Amino acid sequence: MSAALDPHIAELVDQLNAMGLPSISTMPIEELRSRSRPRGDEAPADWWGAIESTEQLSILAGGSSLDARLYRPLADDAVAGAVILFIHGGGWVTGDLDGADGVARMLAAESGCAVVSTHYRLAPEDPFPAAIDDVAAALRWLRENASAHGFDPRLIAVSGDSAGGNLAAVLAQQDSAPSLAAQLLIYPAVSGRADGFRSFIENARAPMLDQPSYARFLAWYGGDPEDPRFAPLRSAEAAGSVPAVIGVAGFDPLRDEGIDYAERLRRSGGRVVLRRYDSLVHGFFAFAPVSAAAESASRQLCRDIGSLLRKQQEQLAPPADTRITRILT
Repeated sequence: MSAALDPHIAELVDQLNAMGLPSISTMPIEELRSRSRPRGDEAPADWWGAIESTEQLSILAGGSSLDARLYRPLADDAVAGAVILFIHGGGWVTGDLDGADGVARMLAAESGCAVVSTHYRLAPEDPFPAAIDDVAAALRWLRENASAHGFDPRLIAVSGDSAGGNLAAVLAQQDSAPSLAAQLLIYPAVSGRADGFRSFIENARAPMLDQPSYARFLAWYGGDPEDPRFAPLRSAEAAGSVPAVIGVAGFDPLRDEGIDYAERLRRSGGRVVLRRYDSLVHGFFAFAPVSAAAESASRQLCRDIGSLLRKQQEQLAPPADTRITRILT
């Protein structure tokens, strides 16, 4: 990489290194999960974005229920009827609704769209394909209950970061008519492998996520790299009809597979906005409170998907003047 690491993130990395914590690639899973939970010293909720309200939801999935949370944007700048299903990251192993609360608030506030943030079963207790089965059930629930919550079924989008980006990409490929309105993939995991791209070599020891740690997450999740439900890069063309926003970080082993995914969507005729943030690291959304560059990138990506959905909403709206002039002869 020719770009330098963002100085604010570099300072944070130095602080973490000084604590002498074990690597993610060797840290016990319970410690890994506990460290991924909010600590109480993050930015306050309003810093992430001012929104109208939140509401706890319970989504039925395969005889059990999934925890979910609805975030409604302020009415003044809302994209009427639009809703984004957000899927948190965490290597398919960690993460929950509370840990994703800031990102979901920012997404709702900056996009002007309602956001339904959903949890899903985690590996290794529930390996592949449990997570994709759960988020697919969440999408079906959202579509079936859209009108009851004031959403337009034609304006449903999916979004996720890291492993959540993987799950969102799979949904965009598998979803049946009516097709999704948009997809936002934030440093997504799409190849199902921990090798095969230059960025895995360049960023083998990258801060926040290195190549050995990512390989460990893949092994815990346990998918088959030949299966597009695990490796959506294998069938990217299937999602070419769903407009996409993809954000990648320079200091990230997953950088190049995200770029490759964007290029394949474009070759299949898809509309794609690719944002490269060469000074940032994997997981930069979480570092928005301590890095101006990470904050700017995060808010930009949220506004991008909001713009896509706003344009589609405007195309769906009836003309301002629907009067019919009848000419009598």
